Amino acid sequence: MFQAQDGAGSSYTSTIYGFIRDQKYEEAVRILQIELENHPHSRAALSLLGYCYYHMQLFHQAVGMYEQLCANYPEVDEYQLYLAQSLYKSGQYDAASRRASQLESEQFAQRVHLLRAASYYEQNDIKATRSVLEECLPDDPTTIVFDGAIEYKEGRFEAARAKFADALNILGYQPDLSYNIALCFFKMKQYGNAMRQIAEIIEKGVRDHPELSVGSKSEQNTDVKSVRNSTVLRETALVEAFNLKAAIEYEMKNYKGARDALLDMPPRQEEELDPVSLHNFGLMNMDVDPNGGFKKLNFLLQNPPFPVETFSNLLILYTKHGFHDLMADVLAENTHLTFQLLSKDFYDFMDATVTLQTSPEDAYRKYDELATKHVEGLRKLTKKIQDARLAQSNEDIKTSLKAYDDALEDFMPVLMAQANIYWERGNYTQVEKIFRQTAEFCSEHEAWKLNVAHVFFLQGNKYEQAIQYYEPFVKKHQDNLLDVQAIILANLCVCYVMNTDNEKAEELLRSIEREEEEESSRDPDKRLFHLCIVNLVIGTLYCSKNNYDFGICRVMKSMEPYHRKLGPDTWYYAKRCFLGLALTLAKHMTTIRDSTMDDILEFLDCADQHGKDIFTTTAADQKSAGVTGTNAIQHTIRYEARVLKRTFLKLRS
Repeated sequence: MFQAQDGAGSSYTSTIYGFIRDQKYEEAVRILQIELENHPHSRAALSLLGYCYYHMQLFHQAVGMYEQLCANYPEVDEYQLYLAQSLYKSGQYDAASRRASQLESEQFAQRVHLLRAASYYEQNDIKATRSVLEECLPDDPTTIVFDGAIEYKEGRFEAARAKFADALNILGYQPDLSYNIALCFFKMKQYGNAMRQIAEIIEKGVRDHPELSVGSKSEQNTDVKSVRNSTVLRETALVEAFNLKAAIEYEMKNYKGARDALLDMPPRQEEELDPVSLHNFGLMNMDVDPNGGFKKLNFLLQNPPFPVETFSNLLILYTKHGFHDLMADVLAENTHLTFQLLSKDFYDFMDATVTLQTSPEDAYRKYDELATKHVEGLRKLTKKIQDARLAQSNEDIKTSLKAYDDALEDFMPVLMAQANIYWERGNYTQVEKIFRQTAEFCSEHEAWKLNVAHVFFLQGNKYEQAIQYYEPFVKKHQDNLLDVQAIILANLCVCYVMNTDNEKAEELLRSIEREEEEESSRDPDKRLFHLCIVNLVIGTLYCSKNNYDFGICRVMKSMEPYHRKLGPDTWYYAKRCFLGLALTLAKHMTTIRDSTMDDILEFLDCADQHGKDIFTTTAADQKSAGVTGTNAIQHTIRYEARVLKRTFLKLRS
């Protein structure tokens, strides 16, 4: 096989085939690469390397091997087909289609047609896909699956599900087809049915392949041996099933469940992750590691193929985190994706967001035009729902309600962006007016109700109205208060206090404290900040009302225990209260009890002790400010606590 002249040759060959049989492709590749260096035109080495690279999902390398084979052996149709398949897998759809079209072998006709159809499908050319499928065998299960895929892409999810079920009946149980059916249920928002399909895939995968280590990874135990991208892993559809499970949990706002689903999938190194998993891991960690999330999404965008949501999600997240310049750059650098992957409304929304940075008035006008368009659509859908109810057509009612919900979700970001322009200017009366104008459509939407509550809260004299919106939301999550944003709980507590309903405020605080204690007993290393933030907000409120004896004590209480609660963010808000108190005392505008002063000095000693190595600025801020090792100590909590203590000692004397 490898020009061997003695008995060692057969052993050499046997070793390589043994590695391939056992799916130890890396070991086989190492030997084959040496062989190829010694014999650059070895047909066997090129062919086996192409095979190994393909199964390792290193499709660009596989393309290189098969290109050489096609050049050296143009009469071998198999190499032409394998090259076309590798081109397709590497995302080079035009090249794959062209190469497949050159194959005239009757033996591979069906596979060629299907490969061309797949290439057109990935480029969203449904008309061409249908045209090619007409040349395929109509009763072939793969053709039926393609028909289902077209129905799926055109939004006919029930028809798609039926096609996949037909193929499943012909072929018997296939994890990938079960996954396709689950995906259709997901799109139809039939999450229970989708979860049942997913559970079957996972149960079978775990039972048949315990070596895939499902569920061995956790947030505390991330150092788990990779199972790599084996053929067995791909055949089980476990990765796809866990990704879909995470998406369902995310849609149901069970964010912990979504994280757990991703962590439960068979463990792999980051560089081994498929595009969908890399995308989802990036999104999952945006709250704790936004830079890592942006890095993953940008990597995907620059290395197709990637999930179609990648482009829009990157734009949304840049906007959410305030990186408007980066968002504009990504939009400008990927104009070829703009028309392919973004709807006109989404693009117009992003265009208005870019405009907002230079001309808020022009941006408001663009948002207003978009909002008017959305409202017209919602009115039409409302009429459709009414007509369906009059006709007593359950199917039409169901379809119309789903369309209305989807349209409302599209409208909400436009409404919030429009309102935010006045919000940033502190014109809360105008924000309230905008929300009232849309109450007809949005009054049951959770985000709308919470933002209305925020507007009432910030106006300073409408705490009763704010309670009417905050309270039902918090009561709805009474058993999982830690899943509620801390600022919502804090605002509700403040509303209770300002409404002289201190009993309710104390009860809410006790509930939060109880939940944090329970969570800490389950996970002692987990840092929890809900009670800290609520106490900080209440303390800051009292300080702003010049009641420093109570307010500053609340702020200090919020930092206990210091090793868990003291950090750059919490210290930032706490020290503002101390600075405000110091300024007020220096101007002789207030007084505090001696016991309060003693508590302050004791607190600052604790902050000094626990804040030795905690920087008050980020590494990026330090770099831009020219902070070096010699003066870095001035940017620690310890240093600032000592400066504050010296200030209060002077004030006391």
